[in-house]
Amino acid sequence: MKMLWVLLLVLSWVPGAPAVPAQRRSCHKRLLREHSCHSVPAGTDSLRHVHDALPHHFWEGKGCQVICYCNLNELLCCPKDIFFGPKISFVIPCNSQ
Repeated sequence: MKMLWVLLLVLSWVPGAPAVPAQRRSCHKRLLREHSCHSVPAGTDSLRHVHDALPHHFWEGKGCQVICYCNLNELLCCPKDIFFGPKISFVIPCNSQ
């Protein structure tokens, strides 16, 4: 019983230790079955080309929160802060059409 009490006391001292994991969006991969990186915009309505200076990069969905990178016939999609990092993610042009 004393060990349990000590364990609870020690755990209460740990600052910022969440009891449950954070609900953070993560990256996911998606295969492009009949398309390649050159035909992504024609084959997928939810993707928009980011910029000519960033080939094979696409915004996913209606907003500009998720960005995808195309490699051969596979898309890697991540939240833009994870993909580029917080220091440069705010300068990436956003076309929210």
